[in-house]
Amino acid sequence: MASHPLPLAWPAQPSDELPLALWDAASIAAATGGRASGDFQVSGVEIDSRDVMEGDLFFALKGEAMDGHRFLDSAFAKGAAAAVVDRPIDAPHILVEDTSTALEDLARAARNRAEATVIGVTGSVGKTGAKEAIFAALDRSSRGAAHRSVRSYNNHVGVPLSLARMNARTRFGIFEMGMNHAGEIAALTVQVRPHVAVITTIAPAHIENLGSEEAIADAKAEIFKGLQHGGTAVIPADSPHFGRLREEALAAGATVIGFGRSAQAHVRLLDAIPQPNGSSLVTADLGDRRLCYSVAEPGDHWVINSLAVMAAVRAAGGDLGAAGLSLAGMGGLKGRGARHRVPAAGGQALLIDESYNANPASMRATLAQLGQTPASRRIAVLGAMKELGDFSPAFHAALAEPIVAANVDFALLVGAEMDALVSELGKGAKGALGKAIRFAHCADPEEAIAALEEFGLGGGDAVLVKGSNSVGLARLVAHFAEAGTGL
Repeated sequence: MASHPLPLAWPAQPSDELPLALWDAASIAAATGGRASGDFQVSGVEIDSRDVMEGDLFFALKGEAMDGHRFLDSAFAKGAAAAVVDRPIDAPHILVEDTSTALEDLARAARNRAEATVIGVTGSVGKTGAKEAIFAALDRSSRGAAHRSVRSYNNHVGVPLSLARMNARTRFGIFEMGMNHAGEIAALTVQVRPHVAVITTIAPAHIENLGSEEAIADAKAEIFKGLQHGGTAVIPADSPHFGRLREEALAAGATVIGFGRSAQAHVRLLDAIPQPNGSSLVTADLGDRRLCYSVAEPGDHWVINSLAVMAAVRAAGGDLGAAGLSLAGMGGLKGRGARHRVPAAGGQALLIDESYNANPASMRATLAQLGQTPASRRIAVLGAMKELGDFSPAFHAALAEPIVAANVDFALLVGAEMDALVSELGKGAKGALGKAIRFAHCADPEEAIAALEEFGLGGGDAVLVKGSNSVGLARLVAHFAEAGTGL
């Protein structure tokens, strides 16, 4: 009888010695300085009892108005394996002095144990989309060994929570950092300690608190304070603040990679050809090579941000081919470009959901994209832009120009801050062929829903919904998209 050769042994990897569980009781206690009630393992970390899944570790955080200890029963009912608490409970737990401090301690332990290449992302516009695109590229090339902050978990709670969720076997970690005051990113970046720091753009978001774009640039540049020795800074070469950002990056010992159209860009756009489906065929010069790839998400802002994605992936040692495939396959995020086909008279209308956030730069970018979208009529539902302070009236009034340029047929303006734009459009702003732009002003999303229903959607219409999250235009999107389909 012929003998069969023995199968080759699977090659051993250093990561094979790492635990499969996210955390166990002993490691959590060691990281937080707490006391474990017994042995247990957890597969996730959560701070909101409504989002708890089977096997999660629930942190009972205490805020000014809410105490997570009130929701322990709910968390365990939904399947929490254990909780981090500041008082003994009759369930598996880690007892600590302060649960918020314990979350930061666990985040620090997660960052220390993972031999991952870490990318930090910030910017006034586009940071969540860029973070998702970088993650998609690195997750594809590492076959699922990438981790990122979900949603917009980018503040003093979201960042340590995202770090604490990072598995020891992670090869790439991508973390978003946001701010609305100076000093906030500095506190976050020392937790993330990125090897690659990305700034998407500088725009007058949160200018009410910071006073000028220069101050905003300085606040974003705080990300370099946590950059690891020999790290890479990816910054917008087309920005008037490029020099300011570059100096801060160089002072931190970073290798600087500029991206954009500018001749000083290291990752430079050569060409972007719009495609019939809204995507773009992009050709970029990386200095030693040229790349041609597709960007599924529509708009010039996505073309430019794709350059930042390519620069970050390359700096992290990722696969540029996988990055191109990921950009070609990305779909819009909820509140940040998700597209829905909704029922309308005579067919379907396209509803573009940009309801999560808005500032002057992102308003202009999305209105420009609306103007390039084939449609029977173009409708813009625009919510107020928050945190603009004394600059608010001027920035809102200035939206008249991109509305006109986009050939908007009907503008539905929501919120008291829109008074300045109402006044500007009331002066007789005219769109294509000299036709006056029709508009309406509503106090809240409920009024806007009624006004849009009264106006009536028709087959072939394109509807852009954009505003600051606190305006609540997500309710309008949900109302109209409920009977529609996602794209």
